[in-house]
Amino acid sequence: MKIKKTIPVLGVCGTLFTTACAQQPGSITPVSMGDTYGEVSCSRAANLYKQESAKVPTLVAAQKNAVTGDALGVFLIGVPVSSLSGADLEGEIAATKGKLIALAGRLEACGTSPAAVAWG
Repeated sequence: MKIKKTIPVLGVCGTLFTTACAQQPGSITPVSMGDTYGEVSCSRAANLYKQESAKVPTLVAAQKNAVTGDALGVFLIGVPVSSLSGADLEGEIAATKGKLIALAGRLEACGTSPAAVAWG
């Protein structure tokens, strides 16, 4: 009978731990930057967009490692290790996404369509 009582408890604990786990880069919501780059020149906006988009592959790789680390940590010891150790880059990815969206809006106002960025 003890097994039947512990299974629901383990399910609840698993649910609590997975909510603290690192998210996939594509599912992270961008931070709104509003019209931050509205007064930036078109050439400066293009340079900034290029700089921010250059960060994306490194951020994506690191975040995917954090997701894997959290999944393994929860599976093996019940703790999302990457999220607790600071390896989760959700905040940085959200900020970078927000900057890219704001800069893309500025570039579109300049008549330029920036290259799409892959977060997958």
